[in-house]
Amino acid sequence: MMIGATLPATNLHFYQARKSSFRCNGSPLNPSRKGNPVNTQNMTKKHLSNLEKLLQNQSMKPQLLDLNKVHQESSNGSNENNINNISSVTPQVGSKEGKMCTDVNPTFVGKKLLEGLNLSRYWPEHKVAEEMSPRHLNRLKKMLSSSNIEYSPRNSLGSRWKEYHGSNDWLGLIDPLNENLRRELVRYGEFIQAAYHCFHSNPATCEDEGTWGPRNVALPDKSYKVTKSLYATSSIGLPKWVDDVAPDLGWMTQRSSWIGYVAVCDDRSEIQRMGRRDIVIALRGTATCLEWGENFRDLLVQIPTETETESAKVEYGFLSLFQTAGVNVPSLAESVVNEVQRLIEQYKGESLSITVTGHSLGAALALLVADEVSTCAPDAPPVAVFSFGGPRVGNRSFAERLNSKNVKVLRIVNNQDLITRVPGMFVSEELDKKLRESGLVSGVLNALDKSMPWAYAHVGTELRVDTRMSPFLKPDADVACCHDLEAYLHLVDGYLASNCPFRANAKRSLARLLNEQKPNIKRLYTSKGKGLNHNLEREHSFSAPS
Repeated sequence: MMIGATLPATNLHFYQARKSSFRCNGSPLNPSRKGNPVNTQNMTKKHLSNLEKLLQNQSMKPQLLDLNKVHQESSNGSNENNINNISSVTPQVGSKEGKMCTDVNPTFVGKKLLEGLNLSRYWPEHKVAEEMSPRHLNRLKKMLSSSNIEYSPRNSLGSRWKEYHGSNDWLGLIDPLNENLRRELVRYGEFIQAAYHCFHSNPATCEDEGTWGPRNVALPDKSYKVTKSLYATSSIGLPKWVDDVAPDLGWMTQRSSWIGYVAVCDDRSEIQRMGRRDIVIALRGTATCLEWGENFRDLLVQIPTETETESAKVEYGFLSLFQTAGVNVPSLAESVVNEVQRLIEQYKGESLSITVTGHSLGAALALLVADEVSTCAPDAPPVAVFSFGGPRVGNRSFAERLNSKNVKVLRIVNNQDLITRVPGMFVSEELDKKLRESGLVSGVLNALDKSMPWAYAHVGTELRVDTRMSPFLKPDADVACCHDLEAYLHLVDGYLASNCPFRANAKRSLARLLNEQKPNIKRLYTSKGKGLNHNLEREHSFSAPS
C-alpha cells in the first residue's frame, strides 16, 4: 500500500577515480552560494589563477574559494595569469602528492576540476558547444554513428551464471553495478525493444482463424531464435458508437494484439559463455486503447488458486490481459505455459534458465508470467524477471507468493518515472518498511493489506537510476522521456553506483536516444550532432518510441 518516494539526487561535479574504488566527492570549488553574474574575462582568468595557486600549495586538497574576494580583485583589473596555466599543475611522481594520486590520471583530474568551476556561468551554452575539443567531438561522432556502435565486453559467466540470474538476490552486484550484470541487463532490454519494433512494424491483427501464426522478430542477439508469438486479449470493448465517430482508429481498438515472444538460445558458443541454455520471454508495453483501459482497472482481485486461504491479489486489468482468451487465440497465460513446457521437455537433461523481461505493462505481465511458469513443470528451471519501468502489480501476499516460489525479480526504476509509483496508496516503500519494523502499527498495516482495494506493494530487488545523472539528458526531462525504454538502457549503461556520476566510458550509442528524445537532450549535444551532419532518420532505422 505504497507509492515510491522520489529522493533528490546529488549533483556531483568532482569524481576522483581510484582503482577498485567508487568514492565520489562534491567539488569544493563550486560552492552552492550564487553570486551576481560576471561577464568579464578578467574574472575568469583570475578565478583560474587562484585555482593554480591553490593547487600548488595544497596539491590534491583544494580548499573553498572566497568568491566575494575574487569578485573584488577582478574589479581592480588584476589579470596576471592565462587560462592555459592550469595544465602545468601536476604532482611529482615519488613526492607526497604523487603517492596520493598514483591511480589518478592528471589530465582526467584537470578536466574534472575545470568542470567543477562551472564555466558555463561565464560563457553561454552554445559557445561551450562551439569550443568542444576535437577529442570530445570524435567521441560524440562515434556515439552517434551506426557503423561504430560499441558494446560492453561479454565475459564468460561460467559457474557464476546463477548469481547474475538472481540466486542470491543480486547481493553485492547492484551497488556498485557489476559490469557483467550491466551487460546482461542491457541485452535483455534490447529483447524488449525487438518486441516493440515487431509490433509497430505491423500492429494490426486479423481475428480470422489461422492468422495467429509466428512473426518475424529481428532479434538483436543472433544466438537466439523465436519459437512462439504471444498475444494478449482485453476483456473489455469500446462502444459501437466509437467506430462510427472515429472509424480510422483501426488496430488501436482491437481486442487481441501481439505483445511479445518466446525465444531460446540456440548457439553452442553462447550457451557455453552463459553457462546454460536460456529461455527468454520478452513483453512490450501498452500500445492500444483497450490496453490503456485495462491499465486503469486498478482494484486488487484474488488470484484464482486451489487453496482458499491464500490472500494473494493482483490488479484486475493486468490479470484480465493475462487470462482472457480471444477469438481463435489462446490466452497469454495458456500460450506461454504450453511453450515453456514444450521447451523444457525438448531440452530435458540440459542446464536451463527462464528469463522474463518486460517494460511498463510488459513488466507487470512479466510477474504474472513468472508466477505461472515457475510451477508449470515438476523440475522447472530457475526463473528470473528483469523489469524496466514497471508499475506495482499486487499486494504483499503476492510478493510473498513469488518469493515462496523462488522467483527472482530485479526491477530497474528511474527516480523520475511516475509509472513506477502507481497504482497504490500514497506511502513510500521506505516509510512503510520503517513502520512495519517498528512494530507500533504493523498490526494495523497488515489488516489494511487484507482489506483495502489499493494496498499494493513492489516485488523483488531494486536498481534505481536517475535521469539527472546523465550528462546528455536534460535534468527536467519530460514524463515520456523518464519512462522511455531507450532512456532506461542509456541510464543503466552509464550507471556506476548510487553515489557516483555517469561513467565516462559508457559505450551505448546515442543515436536512438537522440532520434526518440531529441527535445530532452541537452542543446550542447543536439547542436553538435546536427553540426556533424548526421542525418539520423536516414542513417538509422528505428521503430516508434517505446
